[in-house]
Amino acid sequence: MFALDSRLQQDTLPIGDFPLCRLLLSNDSNYPWFILVPRREDISEIFQLDVADQQQLWQETGALAEMLKDSFDADKLNVAALGNVVSQLHMHVIVRKREDAAWPAPVWGKHAARPYTAEQVAAIRERLQLVLTEGFTFLEG
Repeated sequence: MFALDSRLQQDTLPIGDFPLCRLLLSNDSNYPWFILVPRREDISEIFQLDVADQQQLWQETGALAEMLKDSFDADKLNVAALGNVVSQLHMHVIVRKREDAAWPAPVWGKHAARPYTAEQVAAIRERLQLVLTEGFTFLEG
């Protein structure tokens, strides 16, 4: 049974589900920072997914990245699966802008996280509801 790593639960806000992945929003308003977590148990590496799930992960990652680039007017998207701290397989999809707090450096450890306000989260969810329509289920948030 799929269970979200406790550190991801602590540091993110649930948005919804693609066919394979749970979409989370990192609770750091410095950047629109999204995380995709395949809903499979005991997976820490992409190659541990079967071929169909690997293809689905890349499809969902690519679709999300394209949607975020357009919706958030990104200058660049950072897409990564690191897992050095949280071993559960997860993909970071981070909207980067030349004027963001860490540009051009990586976001990790650059600035302390600034939690979102309820109003900011509602605005992001509204923005996502305009573009995440087919094959996506929003969670109550």
